[in-house]
Amino acid sequence: MALQIAEITDLYQTQGAVQYGAEAISQQQHALQCAHLAEQAGASPALIAAALLHDLGHLMAPRTEARTAAIDDVHQYLAMPFLRGVFDEAVLAPIRLHVDAKRYLCQVDPHYAASLSPASQRSLALQGGPFSDDDAAVFIQQPFAADAVALRRWDDGAKDPAANPPAWAHYVAVLESARIA
Repeated sequence: MALQIAEITDLYQTQGAVQYGAEAISQQQHALQCAHLAEQAGASPALIAAALLHDLGHLMAPRTEARTAAIDDVHQYLAMPFLRGVFDEAVLAPIRLHVDAKRYLCQVDPHYAASLSPASQRSLALQGGPFSDDDAAVFIQQPFAADAVALRRWDDGAKDPAANPPAWAHYVAVLESARIA
């Protein structure tokens, strides 16, 4: 069952106040910052929408002890059934690939892993660690992999407790423009 934009908005308004992992910001603040970084970079509406929604799966993950345990919640896949039919692959693929983009960047950029926040370094280990050379080569050849890498970099920069991105209402129009007609 696909979520409509109003339902996605409601989910972020009701569940988005939850702390974003071990970071000093909320889930909603992280989403807004990430979308704002994408917008400032001149990204397409589809990629801005992907940046806004990339961690929606965290809000949909079961709230159990396992959520805080040393288990990967595979959040990059959890929201897919709820977004499919509303958005096309230009939005869905970067969301689905943003965790693998972190693993890719750890392999190809010698400084990237050290730049990750402690929480992101912990999740990297749960997500399988850096890609091998072969896995990195296969990853970057996928459609939308470059978009996922850009999204990943915005994701990493979207953890500033002092940031003041536009409010959610600003991005509703972006979501509408990225929506399947």
